[in-house]
Amino acid sequence: MYNETLVNRIRETLIGEKNVVEKKMFQGLSFMVDDKLCIGVRDNEILCRIDPEKAELELEKNYCRPMMHGGKMMKGYIFISEEGYQHNSDFHYYVNLCLEYNKVVQKTKKK
Repeated sequence: MYNETLVNRIRETLIGEKNVVEKKMFQGLSFMVDDKLCIGVRDNEILCRIDPEKAELELEKNYCRPMMHGGKMMKGYIFISEEGYQHNSDFHYYVNLCLEYNKVVQKTKKK
């Protein structure tokens, strides 16, 4: 499940990016940019894939939580609750963090 309004907001923000593909994953909808997971939505939260060092700093904020997968904390993946992206400037801050990291992170090798 995911918030369709939030998904549309991200779609509009990514409209100028090349090679954007939407994919259902992590119990929500994710946006792949250049064949790499960039950002997503699960319920009313934004899933951000950002630089792991920046993620550690973001996790100090009350509205951020780590992504857990298979009982392990996924480094560089954080969820932002509604409180953290209510303001347009905050929303764009997180989208931009995701896009910045997407430019430097390596593509995951397919199995």
